[in-house]
Formats: sequence, C-alpha cells, structure tokens
Amino acid sequence: MAKVRTLVRSIILFSKKQSEIMKHSIVNRLEDELCRTFAEVSEWFNVNRNLLEYLPADNGWSIRQILEHISLTNHYLLILIRKGTNKAIERAKKIDPVDWPADYDKDWDKLTAIGKHKSFTWPRPPHMEPTGIPAMNEIRLTLDNQLQECIGYLRQMPNGEGVLYKTMMSVNNIGKIDVYHYIGFLEKHARRHITQMKKISEEFKTKKL
Repeated sequence: MAKVRTLVRSIILFSKKQSEIMKHSIVNRLEDELCRTFAEVSEWFNVNRNLLEYLPADNGWSIRQILEHISLTNHYLLILIRKGTNKAIERAKKIDPVDWPADYDKDWDKLTAIGKHKSFTWPRPPHMEPTGIPAMNEIRLTLDNQLQECIGYLRQMPNGEGVLYKTMMSVNNIGKIDVYHYIGFLEKHARRHITQMKKISEEFKTKKL
C-alpha cells in the first residue's frame, strides 16, 4: 500500500512538473514571438519615403498607413489585455496553483489564420482605420511602448494566471479566448500585416523596373 501511495505521489508530482514546464514554455514563447514580430515591424520604418507612401494597385493601404493601423489595433486590443490581466491576477489569488489543461497547447491553432494575410475576410471598424495624422517617429514610439506593455503583462502572469479570464473574440468566429491568446492575437495581427507590407514592397520594385 505504501508503494502505491508513493507511486501516486510521484505521478502527481510529475504531472505538476510537466504542467509548470508547459506554462513557462508558452509564456516564454509568446514573449519571443512578440519581440521577433515587433522587430520586423520596426524595420519598415527605415524604408525610403517613396516605398513608404506607395499605394498598391489593389487600392489598399500604403506601408505608412499599415504601420499606423497596427498601432491603432494594438491600442484597442491592449485595453482588453490590460483588463484581462488585472482580472486574471485577482482570480489567481484565490486559486493556487492555477490548473492548466494538459492539451492547452492545441488551442493555439485557432489563431493561425490571424497571422496569414487574406486568409479570411476581415472588416475593419472605423476607429482602426489609419488617419495619416501621427508622425512616423510617433507611431514607432507607440509600437515600442506597446511591445513593452505586452511583455510586462506576460511577466505578471508567469504561472498560468492568464488562463483564468476569457473574453469573446468575434474575429473569424474565434470565440472566447484567455489573456495569453489575446496577446498572441495581437502578435499574429502584426505578423499578418508584415506579409502585406512585403507584398507591397515586391510590387513597388516591379513597378520601378
């Protein structure tokens, strides 16, 4: 009987250890992806003005407009992320340790389409449309600050706290997602527009030849 109890305790401890590894892995991965994506976005501020202001043949946005749009979208997503982080941390005070589903990693598949340009029709609300008002250095600073804010929230939730609060995401019928997924959504949205800016750059080069 003692051997059985020892075995059960060992299994529980192993399961908890695996859960902790998964939590830290996902949080660290999110931070790494955010840093890589924002670094790529930042590089587009260095292109020449003709490319920056070039309007593509499909009557879409210029790179300058896209950069402003990313910052605007981040602004509104961060309102929800900020609220979600505070709510999740408050709930975590009553739940220790935070229970993390074993198959949690599979839930990230639902965000895949967000990072792919034109993977689905995405109507944009007017408040996320670029205005052309802020200067480029202002947009760049805003994006830098938004990255640091996201990283700050992740570091406030290193032990799975972010799973404790969910909010509805209507885009592409994703449904309710937790705070980590919202931060992942923000990163994937920026990644989506990196692809778009690359396409504009290729078109611009072709036009010049």
